[in-house]
Amino acid sequence: MISRGWNEVPNGRLFWMPDFISADEAQSLFLALRQDVEWRQDHIQLFGKSHPIPRLQAWYGEKPYRYSNLLMSPKPWLPLLLTLKQRCEQVAHSEFNSVLVNLYRDGKDSNSWHSDNEPELGEKPTIASLSLGEARTFHLKHKKTKQKITLELTPGSLLIMSDDTQRYWQHYVPKTRLVKQERINLTFRYVYES
Repeated sequence: MISRGWNEVPNGRLFWMPDFISADEAQSLFLALRQDVEWRQDHIQLFGKSHPIPRLQAWYGEKPYRYSNLLMSPKPWLPLLLTLKQRCEQVAHSEFNSVLVNLYRDGKDSNSWHSDNEPELGEKPTIASLSLGEARTFHLKHKKTKQKITLELTPGSLLIMSDDTQRYWQHYVPKTRLVKQERINLTFRYVYES
């Protein structure tokens, strides 16, 4: 269980604030981003076959980004995304130059166990994850000890993963059979030259 604020965890560091943004502001931000973001349905290659990623996404910022053999070219910052970036930077004590914006359309949309450990993110990346819209369960699992941490990512919540977290931990948002409305998740990060 992690508490509000910065938490030391084995081989990592997490910041958790469930009410970083008020419920009313979170709803306004969700509606604005739902309309203004240029959503796309990307595909990844698995075992020689193309599969749609189980969510919509968009990439904004200053550098291209590659994961799972998918190259994302950045779109120019939206003013609202820049404002949210600056707010997250103040808490993270880190600079961000890009954001991956995900739209989970319902409970079937998800992501699988992974670490944000691509080389262009550097040795110890700081990832700030801001949630808007529907709450979803988020799991972290230590790669060696299998220790688990579970959080409910509620609208307006901020989770920051820093130090060695991406090296030693994986995370995911599972599918659920529960009826879920749309959720937007913004993951701010700093991308170096690839």
